[in-house]
Amino acid sequence: MDVDPVPDPAADPHEVAGGRLLVATPLLTEPTFARAVVLLLQAGGDDGALGVVLNRPTGTEVERVLPGWGVAAPAPAVVFEGGPVQPQAAICLAELRPAAGPQEGLALLPPSRPGPRRATVDLDAAPEDLLPAIARLRVFAGYAGWSPGQLEAEVAEGAWWVVDPLPDDVYRVQPQELWRTVLRRQGPPLAFAVTLPDDATLN
Repeated sequence: MDVDPVPDPAADPHEVAGGRLLVATPLLTEPTFARAVVLLLQAGGDDGALGVVLNRPTGTEVERVLPGWGVAAPAPAVVFEGGPVQPQAAICLAELRPAAGPQEGLALLPPSRPGPRRATVDLDAAPEDLLPAIARLRVFAGYAGWSPGQLEAEVAEGAWWVVDPLPDDVYRVQPQELWRTVLRRQGPPLAFAVTLPDDATLN
């Protein structure tokens, strides 16, 4: 069962940082990101920001396109649309087992607040070499990317809310409900957004 994350009193609630979630506000109506929930894999610095959309499952099974990897993909064990950048490229995001040590083929990501250790996975490696270190994984086609300062500007303009994830957010059985789920647990005023229609201009 999900529990609310413990707030960090020293944390900036609007801080754009790797490991945090971007939740599309009703102002963001462009189809690619409308009601999207994005896990930031990196942010800040000269490289800008990069993340994957968590709530856009496709009908393509992981095992069909990446034999051997599907065994660690929880339901729905499909490829997700990670974003509009390089949609033919696959990004594999894994939650590591507590005892997993450093290993070639696993690139550690910034920690979430709170959350397990996460890594991106080299899908060219043999699954049997890396799966013992992996508790579960998701595979994304493409990613969302922002140039330096672009995402911070979008947050300031009100296009995104920045919140902390829960460990299971990446692996929801019903990912289409993630936008509402994340907002409800924030409490007012963000939780009020779940009552808006898909087209906020109709409200």
